[in-house]
Amino acid sequence: MNATEFCSTLTRKSRSNFYYAFLLLPKPQREAIYAVYAFCRIVDDVVDLGRDPEVQRKELAHWRREIARCFEGMPEEPVAQRLCQVIRAYSVPRAALEEIINGVEMDLERSTYETFEELYPYCYRVAGAVGLCCIEIFGYADPRARDYAVNLGVALQLTNILRDLQPDAQRGRIYVPQADLRRFRVSPEDLRLGRYTSEFVELMEFQALRARSFYRRAWELLPETDARRLFAAEIMGRIYFALLRTIEARRYRVFDGRISVSVLTKLAIALRCWAESRLGVGTMRREVA
Repeated sequence: MNATEFCSTLTRKSRSNFYYAFLLLPKPQREAIYAVYAFCRIVDDVVDLGRDPEVQRKELAHWRREIARCFEGMPEEPVAQRLCQVIRAYSVPRAALEEIINGVEMDLERSTYETFEELYPYCYRVAGAVGLCCIEIFGYADPRARDYAVNLGVALQLTNILRDLQPDAQRGRIYVPQADLRRFRVSPEDLRLGRYTSEFVELMEFQALRARSFYRRAWELLPETDARRLFAAEIMGRIYFALLRTIEARRYRVFDGRISVSVLTKLAIALRCWAESRLGVGTMRREVA
């Protein structure tokens, strides 16, 4: 299996929300996005699946060198070699790729955040920077598309945080700001044990409103002239916004099992976004209100 096939197989097997966003892209763009996804998956797994922080930091340092080689020479890893081709074809920014590594490394350095202002750099690095890589492949003309991508990435990450509260807490990672926990009288132990209380619901309502503000900001920034090219990003946004609405509709009962959006709903969202991009029709900004 060559590097292109490996990246495609890894993305397809994940069946993540991102997979459904990529389905309707032209093949060259789809395979380029698969390479970016494979890189993100690999460096994320270095932290999530590893057990020795010293070994994990060495692995991440290796991938930093691989990114440098993508721009300065020839990388060693097959996935990095494929990523190198993508960088040359689509001008994927080096800074964004390096920020993704910086983001996953933050999980080795800290497990809590006092305020949202402290959390924001993490969200930017592990999600906003991914968006900055992806839009270079999607293509855009208006520079506002970069701000759109960052805000949408942060919105997606905040939605992930709400969905994965308990498993993250059980691994010792609490992304909800400590100041918010104190404000709503919810303890880290409540999250680890899955205590569903009225205080927890109020905390989650507050977090959901913050996520919605980033979706709103992203869709206000989406350049109309680039909507056709950015339909895959819109698919991601709509799928994750549907996930957020599902969490809200279930009154934030995230402790009862992993909440997800059905495959049929994801496919319907993908087809709808693609069709609207062809027709120049958009409804996202009304939905987020």
